[in-house]
Amino acid sequence: MRFGVPLGLVHPAAWKDVAVAADELGYESVWLPEHLVFAADLSLAAYPSSSRPAIRPSTPLYDAPAYLCFLAGVTSRVRLGTAVQLLALRHPFVSARAFATLDAVSSGRAICGVGAGWYRGEWDAAGVPFASRGARLDEAIEVVRRLWSEPLVAHSGAFYAFPEVAFEPKPVQSRLPILAGGESGAALRRAARLCDGWISMPHTLETIIPQLRRLEALGGAASITAHAYELSAPDEVASWAALGVDRLIVRPWTRTRDAVTALTTFAADHNLSPDPSA
Repeated sequence: MRFGVPLGLVHPAAWKDVAVAADELGYESVWLPEHLVFAADLSLAAYPSSSRPAIRPSTPLYDAPAYLCFLAGVTSRVRLGTAVQLLALRHPFVSARAFATLDAVSSGRAICGVGAGWYRGEWDAAGVPFASRGARLDEAIEVVRRLWSEPLVAHSGAFYAFPEVAFEPKPVQSRLPILAGGESGAALRRAARLCDGWISMPHTLETIIPQLRRLEALGGAASITAHAYELSAPDEVASWAALGVDRLIVRPWTRTRDAVTALTTFAADHNLSPDPSA
């Protein structure tokens, strides 16, 4: 089992320290969430299945791939991922360039987690139609994959069109992994058919099973990353693995100031090693 750390659940002032600790302790990956902008109008900020605003306009936002580039410079082995990037909120040239750059400066440690997004306010503010975000994301995935792998690329699609262009340098990884986040039918189909894996919402062993069954019915995913913030003990990990989960994003702390200490204890309890061959 690989273990990831959700940087978005600690104060940004601690991101560097937590990422360095994760790198030194043997965690496999660190992850940043992403939003482009928050609208002052909170009428569109209720998270699905909730009636209360899920964001605060005053929350500081950072460019996730750019910040991960900074973290690449202070770490040496931990992988650097987004959970998740709103890939279709920008032109594919911008997204492809950001992750190719991250992969280059990290010597091949980038993971591009993507999602269609739930918060209509930022799509409206950016002038990008919210209703077509899923289809736009699917096309954007196709475009960035071609930019990362083909010497010359021309494209004419429903949302993006451009003449033949060159895109260099390519990512260090021969196939920079794209993981699909989300649990709608469209998100699960994206994970099974277009991407290199799936990233779940926060779950327990019991609550993730229906989502895994839906995913399996669509053909399954090449890898499964689960947010497991309520992991109870080391012996629970085997049960996650038996379900096909190969990465757990864990949060063994409750307060930012305790994060590094809690990660250290968790690493010892789960026999983590900084040696990637261990």
